[in-house]
Amino acid sequence: MLREKNLIPLSHQHQRALALCVRIARAQPIPDADLPSWQAEIEWLFENELDVHFTAEEDVLFPAARRLSELKLLLDELFAEHGWLRELFSQAKARRMSAVEVRDFGQHLSAHIRKEERQLFEAMQRLMKTEELATLGVRLKEALPGASQSCILPNGATQLKATR
Repeated sequence: MLREKNLIPLSHQHQRALALCVRIARAQPIPDADLPSWQAEIEWLFENELDVHFTAEEDVLFPAARRLSELKLLLDELFAEHGWLRELFSQAKARRMSAVEVRDFGQHLSAHIRKEERQLFEAMQRLMKTEELATLGVRLKEALPGASQSCILPNGATQLKATR
């Protein structure tokens, strides 16, 4: 289903986060020497984009979706995942993640984003009226101005290497 224009700002942020997840998956196994660089990127993503993104979802998107009874269980799940992901971001900031934890982080963040895109957004587009989505879009625009509009460029340790 084509993404509803009022949800596109969140989807764009999802795309930027998924790019990091894909790079983490393709970089496996991550050498221990590169772990600080990967964790710095994870920290940057959270502090420059996903912290504001999670707050906008929790303060604007989730309450709007909660009015739809069929989404309550999914919303409880997504909200709990935000808490768990915040803990992982905190571990990255403290540089306490192992290579396996960085890999698992990428997998969990990717699964969370895909759940929001494929289940939550699709259901909201199907169940909400055009006027409700328009109001939601205005509120999201107000909630997201502090978010970065570009993603971090990989450094030497986190840049994918060509394989032959």
